[in-house]
Amino acid sequence: MKITDADQQVLSVLRENARASTADIARRLKLSRTTVHSRIDRLEREGVIQGYTVRVHDAAERGYLRAHIMITVLPKRAPSVAAALHAMPEVRALHSVSGPFDLVALGVAPSVEAMDELTDRIGAIDGVERTTSAIVLSAKFER
Repeated sequence: MKITDADQQVLSVLRENARASTADIARRLKLSRTTVHSRIDRLEREGVIQGYTVRVHDAAERGYLRAHIMITVLPKRAPSVAAALHAMPEVRALHSVSGPFDLVALGVAPSVEAMDELTDRIGAIDGVERTTSAIVLSAKFER
């Protein structure tokens, strides 16, 4: 898949607002509507754009805790651990990483007690060897 500079610009606008209309994107990027429409269609068809999502304003989850949960997994157990984590709605993202941990999950919970329970459930997954958590104090930016 070849992503051009114009494709990157379209993707950048969609990252800011996935509901932006083709006309709005075209005006902002000084491209024709048909050009923007065809680029988005191609990016979807080629799997570059895999879907659209909702970003919830921090105020909507005011009081919720977010934590990066670093997870060490027993060898060859990563797929089953990832599947178990995917089934937990409080786990908003999961990344495979290099270094002393194998996975980093982003957990979201309404209270300290709920976050503690979430980390306990993660630690109880068959194949999880150890977890370490870091509470997110603030987000400086997200894209």
